[in-house]
Amino acid sequence: MSRFRPFAGAAGAALALLLAGCSSEAPPAPPPPEVNIVTVQSQAVPNVIELPGRVQAYRTSEVRARVDGIVERRLFDEGSFVSAGKALFRIDPRQLSASANAARAQLARAQATAANARQVVNRYQPLLADQAIGKQEYDAAVAAQRTAEADVAQAQANLESARLNLGYATVTAPISGRARRAEVTEGALVSAGQGTLLTTIEQIDRVYVNFGQSSSDLMTIRRDLQSGKLRVPQFERVEVQLTLEDGSAYPVVGHLDFLDLSIDEATGTAALRAEFPNPTSALLPGQFVRARIYAGSRAGGFLIPQRAVRLAADQASVMVLDAKNVATVRPVKLGVMQDGRWSILQGLKSGDRVIVDGLQKVQPGQPVRIAKPGTAKAGPAAASAKQ
Repeated sequence: MSRFRPFAGAAGAALALLLAGCSSEAPPAPPPPEVNIVTVQSQAVPNVIELPGRVQAYRTSEVRARVDGIVERRLFDEGSFVSAGKALFRIDPRQLSASANAARAQLARAQATAANARQVVNRYQPLLADQAIGKQEYDAAVAAQRTAEADVAQAQANLESARLNLGYATVTAPISGRARRAEVTEGALVSAGQGTLLTTIEQIDRVYVNFGQSSSDLMTIRRDLQSGKLRVPQFERVEVQLTLEDGSAYPVVGHLDFLDLSIDEATGTAALRAEFPNPTSALLPGQFVRARIYAGSRAGGFLIPQRAVRLAADQASVMVLDAKNVATVRPVKLGVMQDGRWSILQGLKSGDRVIVDGLQKVQPGQPVRIAKPGTAKAGPAAASAKQ
């Protein structure tokens, strides 16, 4: 077996040289990651303000007692629609009817007294001409007639007041709308002096949405208006869209109709109000909504796809490429997102190349390759990035 040793030694040496040659070559570096980009240009972007708000009925009427008495009957269904003038409650009218009858009798007595006083004056006139009575006696008769006529006028006013009170025994709806629950039941004693609340009617075929804008934001808006950065249409043409509590969009567009010119000391906000048609009663008083106010356009902004923005707890950022296609992080100030695109208010300039796709493979300071438009890897993302 010793005759095979030289051959084994030569093979081992050759294998060692081969392994040494392989270990001296470094593995090839991975190619730069491929990304899709969009080159941004400044443009006028919509100035959209998002604020929380509460729905308020277009008209609200508190139905209260106008006479004292006992509620005999409720004449409407709670929660139903009532028309203006519809009877809602009936208060026991017997005492009010008696008061009206007493006022009517008082008027009749005053009218009889006045008629008698006129007859006395008519008899005294020829006697005064013949000097059969004195001037003083005649003047007293005229004064008595005038007093009696004044008593008639007062009695007529008392009768009219009694008739009004008798009419108030039937409580009617002052406006059309949806009646809430009754606040009193049959047999309850109601008082005109205390203004006992009977029910509330709310008109909600149109509604208001109330929200507040902070004083600091108002100051910024005013400065931008003066500098020309912000262009706002006429106040009554400012559109408002709503997002409901479940995240769905309210399909009807409203418009601003009120802006308070004072700041609430407690909240530091100015009151704003928008009006919305509500034909299906989808919006209910007291409901929480989010309002998007389309207050004109802001010059010098940028629009980029939503996927190009990285959101952190305290800031937002994008990845941009320098002249050597090296990626760097750029903090930006976001506006609002609409139609899948963020509006960028600060942090970008015209001509910046922003990475849209492939961000998960890119590290800051790393060179990248820009995918050719229309390649399979770019796909639909590249098409949207070139908008």
